[in-house]
Amino acid sequence: MTPNRKILLVNGANLHLLGKREPHIYGSTTLDDIVGRLKNTAKKYNVDILHIQSNHEGELVDKIGELGLLAPPHEQFDAIIINPAGFTHTSVILRDALTATGKPFIEVHLSNIHAREPFRTHSYFSDKAVGVICGLGDKGYDFALDYFVTHLYQDKT
Repeated sequence: MTPNRKILLVNGANLHLLGKREPHIYGSTTLDDIVGRLKNTAKKYNVDILHIQSNHEGELVDKIGELGLLAPPHEQFDAIIINPAGFTHTSVILRDALTATGKPFIEVHLSNIHAREPFRTHSYFSDKAVGVICGLGDKGYDFALDYFVTHLYQDKT
């Protein structure tokens, strides 16, 4: 029997507006398109994608804790792909929630945050992340999933 493998996909504030909000910066692909594509890809590797999106920082913190620490061990996720969006530059509590899980995570940004306004260049997550993918549009999510499938599950596929 294949072990129960799960990756938590976390999307922060305003990402539910992808495809409509500033497509010249964030592209025309919707969040539903991205999540659907990742779930289809993950299924090929016997991995489930658990997805949460919220504009409310505390809701994300609660869900990460519930799914990562409070759930029975066999129901917990193995890794996290997160696009913290605006929380990148402001949220110490979201950072703490991620690190409390003890699970590896990859930080993803659709735009290159280092080529934007000065306040967007600082991330509270990057120093704790396995890696940071930015500026590659929605394909960054695919690259993060590929990394975890290759490196986290390579001996278990």
